[in-house]
Amino acid sequence: MALDDITLNIAKGEICCLLGTSGSGKSTLLNLMAGLEKPTKGSIYIYKKPIHKMNENQLAKFRQKNIGFIFQSYNLMPTLTALENVSLPLTFRGINKTIRDKASINILRAVGLEKHIKHKPTQMSGGQQQRVGIARAFVSKPPIIFADEPTGNLDSKTTEEVMQLMLKLAKENNQTLIMVTHDTSLANYADTVHYMLDGKIQKTEINNVKK
Repeated sequence: MALDDITLNIAKGEICCLLGTSGSGKSTLLNLMAGLEKPTKGSIYIYKKPIHKMNENQLAKFRQKNIGFIFQSYNLMPTLTALENVSLPLTFRGINKTIRDKASINILRAVGLEKHIKHKPTQMSGGQQQRVGIARAFVSKPPIIFADEPTGNLDSKTTEEVMQLMLKLAKENNQTLIMVTHDTSLANYADTVHYMLDGKIQKTEINNVKK
């Protein structure tokens, strides 16, 4: 999906929602911001660093330090336990096992999964797997979290729980949360909602956010 003349500024600590139907360009915009795709023209800056000019090695290091991801399909490693899945970002940073296990257990407790630490994805429900995905994204306390349809596979009750959880963690650490969704109800959780259609931002709304 081609994007057309988009100018977007997102503040530190902001909960930002990119809302639109399938094919509106919202996931393309998220992928560009995260450095997963390269723009053919235009500029993308995060913390005054030119993401659009970085090579793959530079991008990998930047993402490792600054970005966490939450996916619709969870993207957990099926052969690893919840603890091992959550520990992955810390492993890639070369953090000592004792320290990363402690941090991972603490975040799993925070998302209500202390009894599932040794469980593998197939032993957990969809909501529990997404909580593991959230814990993995937040465990290293990256300043930015990208969430791509984070509740797309969940029922309404679990969606509410997962959204409240993401907001709580992001607010506690003053993290920026950028969420892509087609679900209009999720827009209620965001500080700022950008409505997308045909590769353009049609309008932007500032919300009174649910607490």
